[in-house]
Amino acid sequence: QVQLVESGGGLVQAGASLRLSCVASGRTSSSYAMGWFRQAPGKEREFVGGISWNGDNTDYTESVKGRFSISWDNAKNTYYLQMTSLKPEDTALYLCAARHTYNGANVYRRSSEYLYWGRGTQVTVSS
Repeated sequence: QVQLVESGGGLVQAGASLRLSCVASGRTSSSYAMGWFRQAPGKEREFVGGISWNGDNTDYTESVKGRFSISWDNAKNTYYLQMTSLKPEDTALYLCAARHTYNGANVYRRSSEYLYWGRGTQVTVSS
């Protein structure tokens, strides 16, 4: 079992930056790949970015490439989503997710591939 808690969301103006955190607890000694998703009201949950268990690979949805980046602090069991040049269309509830994997290099893009989820942190970008 892994528990995930997100933080760092808020209300910002377009062009601003935010860094979201996802603290993992529980069986974090196992091999887990991580992902960030977002969900806006009335819309489906959308893949934002993910990182492989070995940390060597990341992948992002096209709309955030060059603006968002994922990193991992092993000592703190914390994943980060650094968001820059935020746009109003980035407004959503941001959730982190984890899944156990034997493939150290794989990044998972589908929400159905993840077993553990946090409750999310709200990001609102005003124009």
